[in-house]
Amino acid sequence: MSATTIQQMADRVAQLMEARLRLKGKGLADKLRRGGRSVPKRLRTNATFLAEAEDLSRNPRLALQIDPARVAEAYDQCLSQLGAGGRKEGWGTWAVNRLASVVLSLMLLAALIALILRWRHLM
Repeated sequence: MSATTIQQMADRVAQLMEARLRLKGKGLADKLRRGGRSVPKRLRTNATFLAEAEDLSRNPRLALQIDPARVAEAYDQCLSQLGAGGRKEGWGTWAVNRLASVVLSLMLLAALIALILRWRHLM
């Protein structure tokens, strides 16, 4: 795994952290430092490992110590914990779910009213 790939992974996680958790900072390590305990523990441990791998990848000799499988696993865990979709997709999903629940409630209310009217022989 090349240093560029690890750098891109760390940048992507940093972008997602800024978008989802609203953490400001220059890089992934800075965002983790600023976020502190507000960052969930599993995300913090995986992102910390990714930031350390990013730092090691800058030196060609130290880059040999990096476990590519562990880096890929940490990156995947970070992506799954931060969510793959955008913020707007989350709001859209929430709105659709809310609308569906309102429509379902209205349908159940209409069915209940029709049942009561039929029971009272008014329909």
